[in-house]
Amino acid sequence: MSTVKVRIAPSPTGSPHVGTAYMGLFNYAFARSRNGKFILRIEDTDQTRSRSEYETGIFNALHWIGLTWDEGPDVGGPNGPYRQSERTELYRTHARMLLDNGSAYHCFCTPQRLAEMRERMAAEKISGGYDGHCRNLPETEVREKLDRGDPFVIRMKVPESGECVVHDRLRGEIRYQLDGIDDQILLKSDRFPTYHLANVVDDHLMQITHVIRGEEWLPSTPKHILLYRAFGWDPPEFIHMPLLLNPDGSKLSKRKNPTAIDYYRDAGYLPEALLNYLGLMSYSRPNQEEKFTLEEFVSDFDIDRISLGGAVFDLKKLKWLTGRYIRENHLPDDLWNRYKQWRLNDGFLVRMLPMMMNRLQTLGDLIPACAFLLATDIEYETELLKPQNRSLEEIAPVLQTLAFQFETRSEWTAAGIERDVNETARFWNWPIRDVTRILFVAVMGREIGPPLFESMEILGSNMSRRRLMNALDAAGGLGRKKLKALEKRWIERGRGAEATAEEN
Repeated sequence: MSTVKVRIAPSPTGSPHVGTAYMGLFNYAFARSRNGKFILRIEDTDQTRSRSEYETGIFNALHWIGLTWDEGPDVGGPNGPYRQSERTELYRTHARMLLDNGSAYHCFCTPQRLAEMRERMAAEKISGGYDGHCRNLPETEVREKLDRGDPFVIRMKVPESGECVVHDRLRGEIRYQLDGIDDQILLKSDRFPTYHLANVVDDHLMQITHVIRGEEWLPSTPKHILLYRAFGWDPPEFIHMPLLLNPDGSKLSKRKNPTAIDYYRDAGYLPEALLNYLGLMSYSRPNQEEKFTLEEFVSDFDIDRISLGGAVFDLKKLKWLTGRYIRENHLPDDLWNRYKQWRLNDGFLVRMLPMMMNRLQTLGDLIPACAFLLATDIEYETELLKPQNRSLEEIAPVLQTLAFQFETRSEWTAAGIERDVNETARFWNWPIRDVTRILFVAVMGREIGPPLFESMEILGSNMSRRRLMNALDAAGGLGRKKLKALEKRWIERGRGAEATAEEN
């Protein structure tokens, strides 16, 4: 019997997501409980969004929470390289294999033609994806276009009839009709693979035996099975985990709950408590104990005990569990060491002191002045959020557009934050002082304090965004329709700015 091998494959396109830790934990436990191997692979083929600092952030966040891996970009292994950007020739070779055996084809459709196709299908109320325009081009025409250097992508040739049966360990048989599956792009015009091709090729070459991933990938699984068949390979066993959910039943999202692992570190949660809590998501141990170590979790782990009812991520319960770890697992000296590892250390305090010194009359003034930098959450007096002659109904959309703007900021600096605030003020045609007043109270919970933008830089992006969303809730929030309409306006404003820049 072959060695059990599982993997997680996060993309380095932003702050490491708590969902990555969730999937990592269950893959790790499955591998360790069966004396198998756990692999970390970096899916960085999105060249516009992938960044090396995000990759480093993934390593650091997963190590912080307590996970290790047997193979990966940072530790090596027999199946490397473990970054997809370093495996591009492998994908091109395998795409050519599919062209040669008739399982894929060149598609020369221009973006304009595809846009017109989508408009026509929408007008005629036809559902589906690509219309197969290039699927059966004569070989001579294909060769002429290639010789001429026409841009192309490579698409999978999905059978036009029949069905694909997905065997999922937790869900049984799931049947998909092939006439409802799109001719998926496998290799893009920049010669980089899409997720589907790279995923299947890597899982096969890295000898992955079990694919344990979120249920959002279930609709993609028939495409993957078809690719395995096209290559003549046996697929791995599929296990699709329940998604992490907000308490209201919606998919966990940063607009309703903190999703970055770094947020939980910065907010003062203990990593072992967070990992423990993720182990409770849709799972219960045989002894029903809610507090356990990683080793205890692995010792009696059984993948078949996963419940498909949904994994509700509740911050109140996470706080309760973290409190148990603080009280039950630490003596005062141990706890003080944890505080020093967190934020009561030279590295953090030396950054904070310069902007606080002018506000101090005694040493005892420091802690009250900087308390907002050390608090997990702060309470808001809603009246403080309102600049003069503004209503809460006006405040909520401004807070939300600040959140939109901050979501796109990769370099979290005082200067960058100031630019974002200026951009938001222009969007609403508000004086800068009104926007900064709202943001000041949202971040610090009061009207006066140290310099705003420098404080936010030290507080960090994840903590700052969390404060913003809490203040938005305190201001009454936005309904779903208003949020959708505002987001549309915000996106259109960005497109307008891009068009103006191109004209100039």
